[in-house]
Amino acid sequence: MSKLQNAIVGGVRAVLSQVPAAWLPGATPDPLIDKRVTLGTQQSRLDGPDKVRGAARFAAEVPMDGLLYAALVHSTIARGRIAALDTAAAEAAPGVALVMTHRNAPKLAVPPPIGLTNLKAAGNNILPVMQDDAIRWNGQTVALVLAETQEQADHGASLVDVRYDVAASRTRFEDGKADARTPDSILIERNRLLKGNAKKALETAAHRVDRLYRTPWQNHNPIEPHAVTVFWEGERLILHDATQGLNATAGSLAKVFGIKEEQVHVSSPFVGGGFGAKALWDHQILAAAAAKLAGRPVRLVLSRSGMHRLIGGRTQTEQRVALAADKDGKLQALLHHGYSVKPLHSACDEQFGLTGRSLYRCESFDIVQHHVDLDVLANTFMRGPGEAVGTFAIESAMDELAHELGMDPVELRLRNLPDRDPVSGAPHSQHDAARAWTMGAERFGWHHRASAAANRNGEWRTGMGCAAGTFPYVRMPGTSVRITIDGNGQATVASAAHEMGMGTATVQRQHAADRLGLPLEMVSVTIGDSSLPFAGFAGGSSQTASLGAAINAASGKLAGELLRLAGNDTPLAGLKAGEVEFAEAGLRKIGDPARHESFISILRRGGRTDISAKGESGPPLEMLKFSMHSTSAIFCEVRVSDVTGEVRVDRLVGAFDCGRILNPKIAASQFRGGMIMGLGMALTEETLFDERSGRIMSASLADYHVPVHLDIPEIEVLWTDIPDPRTPMGARGIGEIGTTGVAAAVANAVFNATGKRVRDLPITLDKLV
Repeated sequence: MSKLQNAIVGGVRAVLSQVPAAWLPGATPDPLIDKRVTLGTQQSRLDGPDKVRGAARFAAEVPMDGLLYAALVHSTIARGRIAALDTAAAEAAPGVALVMTHRNAPKLAVPPPIGLTNLKAAGNNILPVMQDDAIRWNGQTVALVLAETQEQADHGASLVDVRYDVAASRTRFEDGKADARTPDSILIERNRLLKGNAKKALETAAHRVDRLYRTPWQNHNPIEPHAVTVFWEGERLILHDATQGLNATAGSLAKVFGIKEEQVHVSSPFVGGGFGAKALWDHQILAAAAAKLAGRPVRLVLSRSGMHRLIGGRTQTEQRVALAADKDGKLQALLHHGYSVKPLHSACDEQFGLTGRSLYRCESFDIVQHHVDLDVLANTFMRGPGEAVGTFAIESAMDELAHELGMDPVELRLRNLPDRDPVSGAPHSQHDAARAWTMGAERFGWHHRASAAANRNGEWRTGMGCAAGTFPYVRMPGTSVRITIDGNGQATVASAAHEMGMGTATVQRQHAADRLGLPLEMVSVTIGDSSLPFAGFAGGSSQTASLGAAINAASGKLAGELLRLAGNDTPLAGLKAGEVEFAEAGLRKIGDPARHESFISILRRGGRTDISAKGESGPPLEMLKFSMHSTSAIFCEVRVSDVTGEVRVDRLVGAFDCGRILNPKIAASQFRGGMIMGLGMALTEETLFDERSGRIMSASLADYHVPVHLDIPEIEVLWTDIPDPRTPMGARGIGEIGTTGVAAAVANAVFNATGKRVRDLPITLDKLV
C-alpha cells in the first residue's frame, strides 16, 4: 500500500482507458451467455450426499497411525515477556509426548503476508511464531502440548505454569485514534479521495445529514473449527488442512520452514465454511513444527475459544458519513471518514472507505480511512469485508437523508443511481440496480410502508426499511485448470480450487459440460489438492470467475490439441481452433454441423487413451478499464416490542443484480446465507473485548451470539439475471453481496417502527427501551 502502487495502478488505468475494449479480456461476450444447456438449471451440490452420509472427510477426520493430539496454552496479557515458564508437570503427565515452547521450537521464518502481490502467500498474522519470549497480544500461543489423546493433551496444557513481565499495552480504540495511520492506498485503490468541493457543498446544501456510525469487533464462527492433521516424510511436509488457499498455504509453509514449495503437499477436499477466516494462521505452523520435533503425525483442532484467540475477524470501526442534497434529493456531497483497527502485523484491510465510491452519482466526494494500531490479534477478511460495515454507515445515512427530505427512501436511491463510475467516469460493464430496486420493492410490497412509528399491534410496533448492497467483481490471475478427455469421451476438470460449501465443483461441472458440448454425466471435477494446477485464494467472490476464465482458456487449447491429433483424415481437416466449436461430445465446424468428429473417434484414430490441455486465468485488465460491481436492494420488515425492546425480523427480501445466475438452487442458498450473516451483524454479533487487558471475553458460542433458526424469518431472493458481457459466462461473484446492506435495512426498519435511530451495532434491547 504505497504511493508507488497508486502511481502504477493509476498509470495502467490511464493507458487502458485509451485501449479499445476489443483488445481486453471479455472483448466479445462469452458464447455460453446465450448457449446454455446445464448452466442456469437447478442442480444439487455434488458434495451433498457425502456430507449427509458423513462420508466427506474433513481435515480433523483423516486417520493416521501413531497420531498425537495437540493442545495450546495462550497468553493472558496483551504485551510483555515471559518471565518464567515451568513445563515439568505437563511433561510428567500421563500420555504427554512433548511440550513445545520458544525454548525448543525449531527456527521458523515469519510467514509471508497474504495479498495480490504474492498469490503463493497466505499469512495473516505477520509475526514470529514461538521464536522468542515476547508477547504481542492476549491469546498468543506460549506453549503446545502433544499427547496420545486429546484429553491428555488438554490436561497437560492446564499444568503449564507461565509468569509474565507485563508491559504497557495499547488496547483502547479511542486512545489509538490519536496516533492512527493514514495509508496511501486501501487494497489497490488510492485511500484519500477528493473530488469537487464536498466541504462547500455541505455548507451550502438545501438538505444535509452528518452522523457517526459504529460497528464492533466480530469473530469468525464457521461450522467447522480450524483444524490440521500434519506429518513429515523426511523433508517433505504433508498437511490435511481446512483452508481457502491450498497453494498459498503450501508456498507460505515452504518459506516458514525453509524448504522448497514442491516439498509441501496440502490436501483440503472439503472445508466447513471459510468466509475469509481460513488462510494461514499460527496453528498450522505450530502443528507442523511440533510434528517435526516429535517425529510423529499431529492433529490440532482449535476449540471455539482457541479460534477467537488465534483467528482474526472483522475489526471495530467508527465512520462519519455526511451527505448533502439539493431540494430534489440529488446528491451534491458524500463525505466518508473513519477509523478501523489494523495492527502493523496485519495483512488485511477493512476497506469500508471504498463502499461509497460506486453506489451513487454525486457532485463531490471526500473519503479517507485511518488505521488504528493496537496490541491485538491481526484482523482478517470476513464475508463482505469493508462493504458490509460500509453499507451500514452509508445506507443508514441515506435513510436519514430521505427522512430529512420527506422523500421515499427507494425514490431517493433511484434518483441518484449512476450511469457510469461516479469517481473515475469509467463505463459500467453491466449495471441495472434500478431494475433490482423495482423488482424488490414490488415483491416486498414497499407501497404499504407507513411513516415512522405509525404502525402498532398491541405491544409490537412494526416498520419497514430498505438499503443498497454492493460488492466489486474480482477475477484472480494465475488460477489454472487442466482438462483431460479419456478414451470413453469422459472429461475431467482439475484445479487446486476449493469447496467450502458454495458449490464450486457443481457449478464448474455445469460450466465444463456446456463448454465442451458434453452431457453433465460425462464430466467430473477434481479439486482440493495442492498437487493439482495452481489456484488462487478462494475469496473476494472471485473463484467462479477465475475458474471460469481458466476453463475457457483450457478448452481453447484443447481444441487445438484435438485438431492436431485428428490430422487430415477427418471432417475437421484444415480447420483452425477458431473455426470449430465443441458440440455433441466432439468438435464441429462453426456453421457446418456436418463437419464433426467425436472425442472418442479422434483419440482412437490417434492411438491415444487421453488428451489434456491446461489454461489459466490471465491478468484481469477488465477490472481496471470498466466499473464492475454487483448491487442489491434489501427490504426488511420488523416488529419491536414496547415492553422489552426485542426486535423480530418478520420478512427479508433481497433483489440482486449480479450478472448471469449459473445455478439458481445454489445461488439462492448463497444469497440467503449472506443475508443471514447480515442479520447477525445487525442484531446479535459482537466480540466483547476487555480494553483493560486486551482479552476477548466472548470466546464461545454461549457468549458470542450468531443467529439461530428462531431468529431467521422468511427470506425471499430474486435477481435480474442480466449477463455481464465482460465476464466468463456473463456471471459475477455472489458469495458476499448478500451480506452487504442487510444491517442498514434492519436499522432503517427499526427506525420506521419506533422513531429511534440506532447508529451503533448490534441493535440490542438496551438501545431501544
